[in-house]
Amino acid sequence: MLSRKDLYFGLGLFVFFLPFFLFHDVYEAYYRLNEAHGLLMSFIKFALLATLGEVIGLRIKTGRYHQSGFGLLPRAIVWGFLGMTIFMAFAIFAAGTPKLLAKIGLHGAETLLASGLSWGKVLVSFSISTALNLFYAPVLMTFHKITDIHIVSQGGTLKGFFTPIRFAAIFKMINWDVQWNFVFKRTIPLFWIPAQTITFLLPEEFRVLFAAFLGIVLGILLAIAALKQNEPDR
Repeated sequence: MLSRKDLYFGLGLFVFFLPFFLFHDVYEAYYRLNEAHGLLMSFIKFALLATLGEVIGLRIKTGRYHQSGFGLLPRAIVWGFLGMTIFMAFAIFAAGTPKLLAKIGLHGAETLLASGLSWGKVLVSFSISTALNLFYAPVLMTFHKITDIHIVSQGGTLKGFFTPIRFAAIFKMINWDVQWNFVFKRTIPLFWIPAQTITFLLPEEFRVLFAAFLGIVLGILLAIAALKQNEPDR
């Protein structure tokens, strides 16, 4: 049930994003920063938007936008770092997959990706998304799950976050039934591959931003799934 806090939260988001649509200079400033500082802007976009998805997911699961031990700032740092790796992965797979397609007979894949909307471009975008999500996404998701456990185990504090992460021990603590059967087997083919096919249909300057917005959607979907399954959400 929606509350006054939800209304304020939604209004705050509306006010934050409105200038990008109303004022051309604001959009131009964003565009120039994105062109000049792609890695830094990817950190900022994911730190803000993907963390926002986790906050909304927390609201769905607990009825609150924040709780003790949640670790808002550590989560933002993790998402910012992952945002930079996503920026790099997009560049690598968007350049490499068309070359692979050319080697197996689909010539002109790079041209199709840079052209207007067509079934050929959809095929190339789908191929990039599939390669990205099969080879890169499981690593990202597992790393993110490990950092989630680390953040919670350290009480959500910034000081605790910067203590050494016990990767081997935490790896054994992951619920691999949920990680494999839901996170990998369901979200990758049913959500991430179709959604990021759309990502690669967009102009290059919008891809990382759209991917960050997908982080909001994923946070909501995983929260709903966690409620239904009574299992960890990643």
